[in-house]
Amino acid sequence: MPESNVRNLLTDPAWQAGDLGLPLPPTTHAVSVALPLWQDVIDYEEEHPRIAAALQAGYPRFFLHPLVSALFAEATSRFAGAGEGCLVFPSAVTAERAAQYVEEKTGAGAKVVPYGWGPLHALVFPESSRRMAREYWRYCGGVVSSRMAARALSGESTSAQAFAAAGLAAKQQIRSRLAALAGVAAEDVFLFPSGMAAMAMAHRLVTALRPGLATVQLDFPYVDVLRVQQAFGSSVEFFPVADAAALEKTGQLAGAGSIAAVFAEVPGNPLLTCVPLDDLSEKLRQSGVPLVLDDTVATVVNLDALALADLVTSSLTKAFSGAGDVIAGALTVNPRSPWFAFFKTGLEAEQAGHDLLWAEDAVVLEKNSRDFPERVQRMNANAAALTEFLAAHPAVDQVWYPDSTERFGRMARTGGGRGCLFSFTLPHEAAAAAFYDALHLSKGPSLGTNFSLCCPYTLLAHYTELEWAAACGVPRHLLRVSAGLEDAPDLIERFRKALAGLPE
Repeated sequence: MPESNVRNLLTDPAWQAGDLGLPLPPTTHAVSVALPLWQDVIDYEEEHPRIAAALQAGYPRFFLHPLVSALFAEATSRFAGAGEGCLVFPSAVTAERAAQYVEEKTGAGAKVVPYGWGPLHALVFPESSRRMAREYWRYCGGVVSSRMAARALSGESTSAQAFAAAGLAAKQQIRSRLAALAGVAAEDVFLFPSGMAAMAMAHRLVTALRPGLATVQLDFPYVDVLRVQQAFGSSVEFFPVADAAALEKTGQLAGAGSIAAVFAEVPGNPLLTCVPLDDLSEKLRQSGVPLVLDDTVATVVNLDALALADLVTSSLTKAFSGAGDVIAGALTVNPRSPWFAFFKTGLEAEQAGHDLLWAEDAVVLEKNSRDFPERVQRMNANAAALTEFLAAHPAVDQVWYPDSTERFGRMARTGGGRGCLFSFTLPHEAAAAAFYDALHLSKGPSLGTNFSLCCPYTLLAHYTELEWAAACGVPRHLLRVSAGLEDAPDLIERFRKALAGLPE
């Protein structure tokens, strides 16, 4: 489809009932999907047939893109026997890890076979183990992208090699771009097929450094950040509110030598709190405990996570790409970390055998990210304007957004902002649903896209554990917004109209 014919979501958002299931953006490789009504979100979580029939896209770790589904079906027909299922992974190592996970969780055997195209390998398992196989795909993020699936299905036996040179050049550009912003060498930045793949790798590194010990999660994180620690570590100490008591307890655990690492998002998703880490990071370093930070929400433009962290993870699917049509992640090693050599050696060994970011995805990501810093600054300004408007509106109950960059402590960058993401609540769910349905904004999962996005975050991320999320301070009817590149007055007017006439 010519670019001129693609729907412009900045001016023509996917917000009405008829937009249900449309890919966001409206292109083949979109990583989000339109869920325009509150009831759509509930029915999506309840697996209602009308939603399944409408979905043309979704976030790749959760939703199987039609091209990826076709790849799985083709592999199943070739490799699976009666009563067996089959998934395809981007490397032998990833597939072997998935097999081990399935066997550990179910007791059932699983086998790995070469798919016969490039580095792809198929995982064959008893159909009764499908949920665990898909769980590994989701948690560890070692996914086959829709672009890679398309090439594999094409039957072009040489296509994997044909794109290698362009992909390698694009990856080097991306690494150099991120490294320049972070103040490190390009060789200290490692790329992955998703942000969660980078997070899972960070977890493998720190638990290999200090095996058998628990990790600590400070503050309420994005759902799968906690899942990785629960599923693959020995245990995790979770502090949903990183208050003074939580920080003191973490320091004590570190001093006692009883934890492998501390994880935190800066700021957190969806509550946008930023753990005061300046003092704690020094205590952790003195106790020999690594600190792993994720800067996806703030981005490296706004925040220098390496000022405190030993490892920094980032989802490049979000603001770094902006276009919403490619999935990728990065893991950056701090050259000043006492474990720099250990971490870097581990990463180099990992990627020597299986560089998982598909070449075509890297080429798209490199192009998308050329104006990354400029886009972030505009998103910062739009989020700040919207939160100021909402905080003053009588119908709004609470707004979550960093009140100043001082919240980032030593990580705050001169000239940086507070990010594109914020959350808010209205007095009750009926009001939230009415607002959501009326808002002239694209509505679906993900964040950091050039077009603004809104979603009922808790319903989407924690539908089966809503009471637990509420006990952690995350209300059921919380709305999360990612501010895009629209004009701020236009965005404010859209919010003003949606807030008018809410039910009492």
